[in-house]
Amino acid sequence: MEKRERAMPRESRYTGRNRILAALPPEDFDRFSPALQPVSLSLRQVIHDVSSPIEHVYFVEQGVGSILTIMADDSAIEVGMIGSEGIVGVSAVFGSATSGQHIIVQIPGTALRMDAARCKAAFDESAAVRMPVLRFATALMNLSAQTAACNRLHSIEQRFARWLLMAHDRIQSDIMPMTHEFLASMLGVRRAGVTVTAGELQRSGLIRYHHGQITIRDRDGLQATACECYEAMNEISEALLGYRPRP
Repeated sequence: MEKRERAMPRESRYTGRNRILAALPPEDFDRFSPALQPVSLSLRQVIHDVSSPIEHVYFVEQGVGSILTIMADDSAIEVGMIGSEGIVGVSAVFGSATSGQHIIVQIPGTALRMDAARCKAAFDESAAVRMPVLRFATALMNLSAQTAACNRLHSIEQRFARWLLMAHDRIQSDIMPMTHEFLASMLGVRRAGVTVTAGELQRSGLIRYHHGQITIRDRDGLQATACECYEAMNEISEALLGYRPRP
């Protein structure tokens, strides 16, 4: 049975962690903030499934959502990730009633959930709301294109390092829950390939993998190992979203 998000206490308040919401003028945020419901997101929770109705959008505050493409044989590969820079279900504001993607929680955290129709109405009514959402949607499209090229052209080790850096950027923690099976799905490779690569990175002192957790031990070393795509993705974030995930 899939896990569902758990509603948090009503007294929880907006923390300013989501970059889209933080970019809104106070009058725009105040207009629809009563519709924002704080929720917790659990590991491997399915947020949206392919062809399922988009009933809610999620402004991520902590944690990471993974956008997966799933094939007929149930094999999957990650084509994008969303953290506090964005919104899960952004296609709803463009009029899409159903999801074209499978999105799961890659790293648990929290989000502000909003009725999709109400979010679209705010998007339609206010240019100040449209601007950050459109910039995020453009960045996500470009990041997905870069990820597709990376998955085709670069080694497992390079992609693994790039993926770890991107996840590390979005959670601001050196420790993340992760199994070999899950990483294999993210990277579109066999579990054995992830096992070998994780072992090499651990022996090099770049990470520590123990009991389903990965600890980043040498970020500079990971950056030296990662392919050019990590820097390219940072440049996309800087150009469209106005920030780089890390200095």
